[in-house]
Amino acid sequence: MPSDTPDSPKAQDVRDARRPADTAAAPLAARALLLDMDGTLVDSDAAVERVWRDWAAGHGLDGDEVMKVVHGRQGYATMAELLPDRPMEVNHTENRRLLERETADTEGVVPVPGAAAFLAAIEDLPHALVTSASVPLATARMNAAGLRMPQVRITAESVGASKPHPEGFLKAAAELGFAPEDCVVFEDSEAGVAAGRAAGMRVVGVGPRAAAFGPTAHVPTLEGVRVEPLPGGGLRLHLAPGPR
Repeated sequence: MPSDTPDSPKAQDVRDARRPADTAAAPLAARALLLDMDGTLVDSDAAVERVWRDWAAGHGLDGDEVMKVVHGRQGYATMAELLPDRPMEVNHTENRRLLERETADTEGVVPVPGAAAFLAAIEDLPHALVTSASVPLATARMNAAGLRMPQVRITAESVGASKPHPEGFLKAAAELGFAPEDCVVFEDSEAGVAAGRAAGMRVVGVGPRAAAFGPTAHVPTLEGVRVEPLPGGGLRLHLAPGPR
């Protein structure tokens, strides 16, 4: 791996890793970017709400409380959190049905502002998609939003543990060939931010949900991100923080 040069993440940015969101004035240097999908690249909230509020009603659960848990997790993990006494095999079976519904329902799925330009800016830089969605669901939503699918992707099929477990981010970093401290995660959910931090990575929170979950930095949308490629490899992220 590269040595700790002044522009390396370890040398330049480790001091920022535990700062609260929106206080870091310095840009973040990185070797690779790991990107969540729902809420980070794609605004799928309308579709997620339709499917999961219907599921909540069918199980006699409060829809608002269910929506507090859903974001960032695989469906079976959400079910296990909300129905802890139910056998896990039932959760997996029911999750397969929900995934089919979510994949078919792309009404209102749109890109997060700035997502297309952001993906274009990093096209030739190391990056990966790390999502709790399955391959069919990720493909459906990225296509519906008109966004380029990253070549390297870690989906639900790739991992044995859902976010907030760090497995997905660690797998993506390994596949790209970089150490965790050389990676920056982009996430919107509590489970996703926790997964990135548990992986030993810095996290840029995206959107209104993320600021409350302790990311390294926060932007309201991807319009607040400028990517500067660095000579000899790596990149620097310039972030326009959101309001407190």
